[in-house]
Amino acid sequence: MAANQVMILVMVFLAVAVASAAFIGYFMPQPAQARLKKAIGQSSPRDDDDGAAWTEKIVTALSPAGKLSQPAEGWENSTLRRQFMRAGIRNDRAILFFFATKTLLALALPALFMFSAGISHVAMTFNNVLMAVVGLAALGYYAPNLYLRHRVRVRQREVFEKLPDAIDLMTVMVEAGLGLDAAIGRVGQEIRLQSPVLEEEFHLVGLELRAGAGREQALRNLALRTGVEEMDLLVSMLVQTDRFGTSMAEALRVHSESLRTKRRLRVEEEAAKISLKLLFPLVFCIFPAIMIVLLGPAVISIYRGFIRIAS
Repeated sequence: MAANQVMILVMVFLAVAVASAAFIGYFMPQPAQARLKKAIGQSSPRDDDDGAAWTEKIVTALSPAGKLSQPAEGWENSTLRRQFMRAGIRNDRAILFFFATKTLLALALPALFMFSAGISHVAMTFNNVLMAVVGLAALGYYAPNLYLRHRVRVRQREVFEKLPDAIDLMTVMVEAGLGLDAAIGRVGQEIRLQSPVLEEEFHLVGLELRAGAGREQALRNLALRTGVEEMDLLVSMLVQTDRFGTSMAEALRVHSESLRTKRRLRVEEEAAKISLKLLFPLVFCIFPAIMIVLLGPAVISIYRGFIRIAS
């Protein structure tokens, strides 16, 4: 390795070390300062929560970068806003952190690529560099969206899998004489360990009802927050049953059975796709290795035989 490359690596190491020390010194909680504020009576509940204060400092520092990617207006009613709700992210500061991450990744990945290419002295044409920079910038900008979609899918899958059990609990409680509002709140408490997502959503329904919202509106908001088709069907069934006065327990039982059937069919569909998904690993990974193990010794023996004949 050349002397100039060693010098560059040393300078990079020192720069990263100084930046890390400054980051830790500024953002990490200061126990001595917290004790001093508490002694003179200037502490607050937020100061006592070191983790919350640390997160608040990070978001505050990243807020200028977040404003570069955040739309000026109209995004509150956009699809992205609904994805935040369906991912369980309801903190406005987290939304600002999301846009800040998009900006920083879009700038950091191309900068890191240019720095690495400059150190390694790899010969690249201008078109290749431009394509790499644009591709990395696009990847960094849309990577948070991919993570958000993944989180939405995981949350919706949990709702789909645990909803029949929640409906069974609701059926038992309605048959025991509880009203629908009380049954929803009780189901949220009972299913807390099995499905924290459903517990949170049912708890929000209870909060809306206690705040004075109508039952139909609270249930519609539940379907909108989850974005699951089965939850939307459940809400429509509950609204229609409550409006026309039909048997709530019987409707819940029938709906639960249909959801279990749909869940079983989806599992069978996923099982049927396993053979197709295993085709490519078998053909391109396992089968070549087996052929090498089986035919390799024979090929070597034949090659040695031809060498002897030729000699």
